[in-house]
Amino acid sequence: MLGYMDREALEKTQQDRIVTFYSRTKGRLWTKGETSGNFMDVVSIAKDCDSDTILIRVIPRGPACHLGTVSCFAEETVRERVKTGDAGHYTEGFIRKLEQVIRQRHRDMPEGSYTSRLFNAGVAKIAQKVGEEAVETVIEAVAGNRDAMIYEASDLVYHLLVLLEATGCSISDLEKELERRHR
Repeated sequence: MLGYMDREALEKTQQDRIVTFYSRTKGRLWTKGETSGNFMDVVSIAKDCDSDTILIRVIPRGPACHLGTVSCFAEETVRERVKTGDAGHYTEGFIRKLEQVIRQRHRDMPEGSYTSRLFNAGVAKIAQKVGEEAVETVIEAVAGNRDAMIYEASDLVYHLLVLLEATGCSISDLEKELERRHR
């Protein structure tokens, strides 16, 4: 979708990690999804070479367009994509979604949540869990237990995402570093 932002809308988007536009029609800030619930969780924000346009990559919590389409430029609806089994192809994938859930849990700290308990235990405990899961992943890999390795690697990735959030980092930070090394 295409939208207009002023400085305040961009700052709110960066702070909340949910896309907020400036509605010239309404004359106020407008958070995408405030009425429909179809929020757009920010994955990354990039500016063009002239610094006069930004591209925000998002994980949508539903259709981007009020017409029910995955994009304001698309003709097929999310419902049609679900019927064909292709609904997930407009997202960045589950790991990005999981990162958003972890960020939300860190913000809200819901009672009874395992993720909240990890945040309450602190960075050292979270780091310890990352180490434990890494060792378990390696053990299963060396043993040739593919399914068990995938299970343990999933635990490893989850705990690593919690550690990243607890230390103010994100998957985007990892991507930037990996891209820097690739050059």
